[in-house]
Amino acid sequence: MTSKKRTILLTCLVLFWISACKVEYSFTGTTLDYNVTQSFSVANFFNDSGGGPANMGQLFTEDLKDYFQRNTQLELIQNGGDLQLSGAITGYTISPQATVSNPNSNQPDRAGQMRITISVEVDYVNLDNEEENGKRTFSFFQDYDPRTTSLLQVETELVEVIFENIIQEVFTSTVANW
Repeated sequence: MTSKKRTILLTCLVLFWISACKVEYSFTGTTLDYNVTQSFSVANFFNDSGGGPANMGQLFTEDLKDYFQRNTQLELIQNGGDLQLSGAITGYTISPQATVSNPNSNQPDRAGQMRITISVEVDYVNLDNEEENGKRTFSFFQDYDPRTTSLLQVETELVEVIFENIIQEVFTSTVANW
């Protein structure tokens, strides 16, 4: 075999090898194949926790839709998407984290930090890859100081921060596969 033929053969092999490698990358880190998976749907999440703001379920549902729309190329459809998300807010608790005492007073100890914890159960269905289907509970919390602010003053903001973190976790666990 001449050196010219070897060069042509080697070039063809390298080009074949390069074309056979399929590397998918996105700036959001998704592992979705947009040729296969083209849509997603989100069912209404209801607040089954017995606590929290009245619009909490609607807020979570809309924030979840917005996040997936911003971070994927998937089309949001009413129901029956290639990816389907459903579930409920299953926990909303407010609990003391640290106590503060006043040694010069007969007053009882009181909470120096309070914690809001929210849990959301998410059922994920991927019609294109059933091995990824599953149900999981995501939980996150935020603390606040009841000595300087009331729950009414911070609840909306804290719920939004908690939802942002839970939604990022849901996204990472479902379409980013990290």
